[in-house]
Amino acid sequence: MTLATDEFIRRFLLHVLPKGFHRIRHCGLLAGSARKASVALARELLNVAVPSDDDTTDEPDNFRPPCPCCGGRMIVIEVFERWRQPRGPPHGSRSTGSSTP
Repeated sequence: MTLATDEFIRRFLLHVLPKGFHRIRHCGLLAGSARKASVALARELLNVAVPSDDDTTDEPDNFRPPCPCCGGRMIVIEVFERWRQPRGPPHGSRSTGSSTP
């Protein structure tokens, strides 16, 4: 639709509230407890299909991150706590590096 400049500005200004007024967003089709009934009625009147209630996604439940080198799926063996450094394996006996004759 093409409008003359004056008509466009007039229609646009119909949506601007006068000074001192506040917009109330708690009315209309999407208002509170009447939302489901209003949306259902609007869909019925517009002959729009009801969206499915399936919350299933295409992603698998067991998501494994890709390997940065080859792109294959990594198997996580252990996750360290944040700000903690991993420890090495325990040593059976500590050697000082010096040998006694």
